Amino acid sequence: MRAKQVNLLTALIAVILFSFSCFCISRMTQTRNQLINCRNHILEFKESFLRLQNKTESNRHQLMEAFSKIKYDNRQSGDASVNLGEKEVNTLDKNKTVSNTFEILKFFLSHLKKVDRIYPNVIISKKKKGVSFALGISTVKRRNHSYLKQTLTSLISRMTLSEQKDSVVIVSIADSNKEYSKSVVDMIRKTFKRQVKSGSLEVISIPAFFYPDMLHAMQSTEDLQKRKSWQMKQVLDFCFLMLYAQPKAMYYLQLEDDIIAKKMYFTKITDFVHSITSNNWFYIEFSVLGFIGKLFKSEDLTDFIQFFLMFHKDRPIDWLLEDIFKVKMCNPRETFEKCAERNKQIRIQYRPSLFQHVGIQSSLRETKQYLKEI
Repeated sequence: MRAKQVNLLTALIAVILFSFSCFCISRMTQTRNQLINCRNHILEFKESFLRLQNKTESNRHQLMEAFSKIKYDNRQSGDASVNLGEKEVNTLDKNKTVSNTFEILKFFLSHLKKVDRIYPNVIISKKKKGVSFALGISTVKRRNHSYLKQTLTSLISRMTLSEQKDSVVIVSIADSNKEYSKSVVDMIRKTFKRQVKSGSLEVISIPAFFYPDMLHAMQSTEDLQKRKSWQMKQVLDFCFLMLYAQPKAMYYLQLEDDIIAKKMYFTKITDFVHSITSNNWFYIEFSVLGFIGKLFKSEDLTDFIQFFLMFHKDRPIDWLLEDIFKVKMCNPRETFEKCAERNKQIRIQYRPSLFQHVGIQSSLRETKQYLKEI
């Protein structure tokens, strides 16, 4: 009887052990299957990531190819489009200058294709060319205040006579308000007689037909659309000014109509540019704020203008400046900060800033901003 109980207990233990073994094997199989599934998911993610990398690289190459094609097409349409051959026409004081370089605008702005000739409405100019620096200022009417006279006084008074002789300051009136345009012209003629007479200070006005109808429609909608319209217009304004300034000087310095230049700013810019041993720099920043104080080689302006026009509906111009730097100089997988550090001899930052932003009333209506240089 005792032996029978022992055998029964042994059999029970054997059954339990067998069941436990089956359970363990089953769990191990499930775990193994889960690991296999996990590995498969990891491999799928890796493949997707690689496809995304390849797609990013492909898009980058496509963008560069499109950019090169635009450059080629524009060159094919006539070297005059980028070299700014000039013709004389009559305007405000019966003595205007028109350049067929503005024909490049028709490539990016379809509404201009029907326009016979694109040219500035007003040019107060002695047709000064062959100088070292062109300083461009785009101005619009602000609601309560104008900083333009203060800005011009700062820029001109802090140049020596020889520096004024080797430069030209160009004010571009980017506003359809005729009263404002007349006030700017009158103020400049009255306050800066010597500079106007010597040709060191010029004034142009952008024609209203230059802007797409879409901009006018967006200005009457909600705040977000108004800001978008303002950003698009600013890109177009700067491109127009760059096209006009390009043949006049070796370098082009972009400024705004509400800044103050620091003492000896022009001497410091000249000395700094001449101290750079390599000529392959992309642009130089003499201010960290927005698009203020950015210096370009005039021979490179065509590339910048075409890129800005290509994406003028998408981004503010200071963002586009970073975008073109990324496209031309950065690897797809590196951060902008790492790329900028790697290319700090190409995208050069001068410190301390030579320009202080003083405007509180923004050119965007009913908007105030208090940005200052640090």
